[in-house]
Amino acid sequence: MNTFWMKNVRLETGFEYENDRVIGTTTEVCHLKIKDGKMIRISTDGGDIDKDSIPIMDAKGKLMMPSFREMHIHIDKTYYSGPWKACRPITNGIFTRIEEEKELLPKQLPFALDRAEKMIELLLHNGHTHIRTHCNVEPTSGLKNLEVTVKALEKYKDSLTYEIVAFPQHGLLLSDSVSLIREAMKNGATHVGGVDPATVDRNIDQSLWTTFDIAAEHNAGIDIHLHDPNTLGAFTFERLVDFTKEAKMKGQVTISHAIALGDLEGQSLTEIMTLLKEQEIDIATTVPINRPTIPIPTLDQHGLRVSVGHDSLTDHWSPFGSGNTVEKLSILAERFRFIDEYSLNRTWKYASGGVTPLNDQGEQVWPRVGEAADFVLVDASCSAEAVARRSTIDSVYKNGNRVDNTRIATINSSK
Repeated sequence: MNTFWMKNVRLETGFEYENDRVIGTTTEVCHLKIKDGKMIRISTDGGDIDKDSIPIMDAKGKLMMPSFREMHIHIDKTYYSGPWKACRPITNGIFTRIEEEKELLPKQLPFALDRAEKMIELLLHNGHTHIRTHCNVEPTSGLKNLEVTVKALEKYKDSLTYEIVAFPQHGLLLSDSVSLIREAMKNGATHVGGVDPATVDRNIDQSLWTTFDIAAEHNAGIDIHLHDPNTLGAFTFERLVDFTKEAKMKGQVTISHAIALGDLEGQSLTEIMTLLKEQEIDIATTVPINRPTIPIPTLDQHGLRVSVGHDSLTDHWSPFGSGNTVEKLSILAERFRFIDEYSLNRTWKYASGGVTPLNDQGEQVWPRVGEAADFVLVDASCSAEAVARRSTIDSVYKNGNRVDNTRIATINSSK
């Protein structure tokens, strides 16, 4: 369907105030003309529809919101859609899982493609039109998991865009994965990954130098897992900033998890945030509740971009995860006591790459004529209600095309 009208779409238009305090979100039912994947007209006049002899779709007053960007997931090593299996206890930190993977990943490989596809379908169903996935690249897997990941994502390339992080889960230096990561960058990976240069590789500078060297060689971005807490984590942030500046990679680096940010406070936190902001280093988080959650509102107010991700939808690392980002945003809001209209309204940006219908001043800034028709329709009166009440996403559109949900897998406790 190249050209069509979508009528009766509810759009957020501004804030309702009482004594300078936001108490509500105003909306208006509009009609959108979509052509060749872009929004070319936004109208409040139903007569405009009658002038065109093109197909019409009725949104029936559902709320239109920007689609989601899943910024941290591992589609290559999941139990999702397979038999139920809880996790083994951790006895030696991250190294428990590293040793476990050496036996587990080869056994999972025959099922990996089917499970990856089903996870992608669930994420599409839940409103994601972009996925950044981390993919194991280390001696146990070689490039096999990468082959699975590329094949799975390419199958859905008409419904989403994607990025693949070549991820040395077993340690870039510890597992001697440097040459494999270089090969991965030639075979479909778009970003260079890493994990805990201090705890895992035991050599912060050598690990980071090698990571940045590979990224520079392939003109690629970096997304590195940093779990180390407190001052060790903070020192790693500082060295990461130094390498980012030296490599002239400002705006091309992401820290996943960034656990130490949840431990720092006061001047120590401010100093680290300032360093990260200067190099435009992004943060990706799962909004953990089993440890101190990184101070997402404080980071946002300081000018750092924070994005949410699910990490996993049940695997050997965690039995939890639903792939439902509206639910994830609701957890975020509840965790930081976003109970007022304004705070709830601002929450959507953490899952949409910063795109929201209203800016901080309540001015309508989305959708705009000429923009890609990437959006979701939600059963809610406004985004604040959608987040707080965990509203259902009715449908998902990528480049003006409705994503086909007929093959969507759902978590089945009987499996």
